[in-house]
Amino acid sequence: MTNDPAPDVSAAAEAAADPAHSTSALAPFATPLFRMLWLAWLAANITMWMNDVAAAWLMTTLTTSPVLVALVQTASTLPVFLLGLPSGALADILDRRRYFAATQLWVSLNAVVLAIMSLTDSLTAPLLIALTFTNGIGLAMRWPVFAAIVPEIVPRHHMPQALALNGVAMNLSRIVGPVVAGAILAATSSAWVFVLNALLAFGAFVLILRWKSQHKESVLPGERFVGAMRVGWQHVMQSPRMRAVLLRIFLFFLQSTALMALLPLIAKGLHGGGPGSFTVMLACLGAGAITAALLFPRWRRRFDRDQFVRYGTLVHAVMSLCVVFAPQVWLALPAMVVAGMAWISTANSLTISAQLALPNWVRARGMSIYQMALMGGSAAGSLLWGQVAGWSDVRTAVIAAAVFGPLALLATRRVSVEGGGDEDLTPAPPASVPEVAVNVAPDDGPVMVSVEYQIDPARAEDFARVMQVTRRARLRQGALTWALLRDTSVPGRYIEYFVDENWIEHQRRLERFTASDIGLREQRLAFHLGEAPPKVKRYVAERLVS
Repeated sequence: MTNDPAPDVSAAAEAAADPAHSTSALAPFATPLFRMLWLAWLAANITMWMNDVAAAWLMTTLTTSPVLVALVQTASTLPVFLLGLPSGALADILDRRRYFAATQLWVSLNAVVLAIMSLTDSLTAPLLIALTFTNGIGLAMRWPVFAAIVPEIVPRHHMPQALALNGVAMNLSRIVGPVVAGAILAATSSAWVFVLNALLAFGAFVLILRWKSQHKESVLPGERFVGAMRVGWQHVMQSPRMRAVLLRIFLFFLQSTALMALLPLIAKGLHGGGPGSFTVMLACLGAGAITAALLFPRWRRRFDRDQFVRYGTLVHAVMSLCVVFAPQVWLALPAMVVAGMAWISTANSLTISAQLALPNWVRARGMSIYQMALMGGSAAGSLLWGQVAGWSDVRTAVIAAAVFGPLALLATRRVSVEGGGDEDLTPAPPASVPEVAVNVAPDDGPVMVSVEYQIDPARAEDFARVMQVTRRARLRQGALTWALLRDTSVPGRYIEYFVDENWIEHQRRLERFTASDIGLREQRLAFHLGEAPPKVKRYVAERLVS
C-alpha cells in the first residue's frame, strides 16, 4: 500500500476537467522511472509477505498461544509506529536514492540472518518475534522515502492512478508472496522460504541502485535532524486535513487488522484448513484489492473519498463476519475477495487525501506520520484482538472488531477527509525577501517577525477567523510560536508576531510558501486599511555577555 513535483490540486477536479487523464488505471506506467521503481517496490513487498506468511505459520508450530501468533503481526508493524517520524525526517534531508537503497540492504541482511537461523533449527518463538521486529525496522525506514518519491516521478494528474498501482504492487505481492511461500511450506519447510526471501530482497536492492535520482539543491544548509522532526510533526498537527486522515486510518486499521492478524488461526480452524487454505485466503484478499484498484478511475466519478471510507469500512466489517462464520474454505473465499476490495478502497482514498494535504518539502515526514498512525492502528489491533481471542475465541475477536468499525464510524461521522476541497500547494515566492542592514549569522536567533494591521473594528470577528487560519499556516511552515495582539490605545490596530528558531530557519520558511499561502495573504490584506501595506519588521535575539 501506499503510496519533487507533487500534486497541488484535487486530482478528482483535474480528472473532471480533462477526462483523458483518468481513462486508464495503467497510465503511470508510461513513465519508465515509475515502472522500474514499481518493480523494485513489488519485489520488496513480495519478500515482506513471504517473510510474514512463513513467520506466522512457523509460529503456529512453535507455540499454541493466540497472543504469540498475533504478536508476529505486531512485531512486523510496531517499528513503523516507533520509527516513522525519524525515518521521514531522514528521507526529507538525505539523498533519497542512497537512503532508499540503504533501507533495502538492511532488509536483505535481516533476511539472510533469518534464513541461516532457520536452516540451523535455531529459531524459537521469542527469537522469531525479535527477527520479525528487526525486519520491521527496515520496512519502517523504507516506506516514507518511497511515498515521497512517487510524486517526484509521475505527473500530478496521474497521482491517484500511481497510488492505486502502488496498492496493486502491495496486493499482487499479497498474492504472489503467500502463494510461493505456501507452495514451499507444503513441499519443504519455512527455512527455504526465508532463503528465497533473502535472494529477492537483494534483487530489489540492485533495482533501486539503478535509479539515477536528481537531488534538489538549495542555497540553504540542510535541515538538522531533530529540527526536521519537530517541523514535520508540527506541520501535520496544524493541518486539519491531516489530523482527519490520521484519525480515520488509525481507526480503520484498528478494526481491519483483526482479520489479518488472526487469519492463520481462522484458516486452521476451517474444515480441512492448513497452510494451503491460509495461502489461498491471502491470495483472494489480494485479488480483490487488485480488482478494485483497476476499477478506481470509474468509481471515482461516482464516489468521493469520504464515501469510499464509509462504505469500505462497513463492507470490510460485514465480510469479516462472513469469513469467520463460513464452515468451509470455499465459502470464505468470496468474502475475502470483497474484503480486499473494501480494504484497498478505504486505504487508497486516505492515502490520496494525505498526499494532497502535504507540500513537497515535508512530504516524507508527513507520510511517515501517516504510516505511523496506520501501523499504530495495526499493531494495537493485533494486540487487542489477539488478547480477546485468548480470553474467548477467534470468532468472538473478529465479531468484536467488526462491531467496533461501524461504531467508530458513527462516533466520528463529522470528520471529513475531503470536505472543503484540497489546497493548492504549488511552490510560490513570498512577497518580499528580508533585507538586512546589520550582520546576521545563520545560527543567530530566535528571529521574531511582527506584522502591523489596521482594520475596521466592525470586521474584527471576520479578521480573527482569517488570522486563526494564518496561525496554523505559520506554524506549519516551522514557526516556534505565534500570537495576535490588539492595541489598547488604537481601535482596529493589531500586531501579528511569530518566532522562528534562527535566521536560517526564517529563510527556510520563506522557501516553503505555496499558492495557498499567497491566497491567504491576500485575504489578510483585504482587511488592512490604507494605501501602504502592513508594516513588517524582523528582530534577531541579541546574545548578552554574562
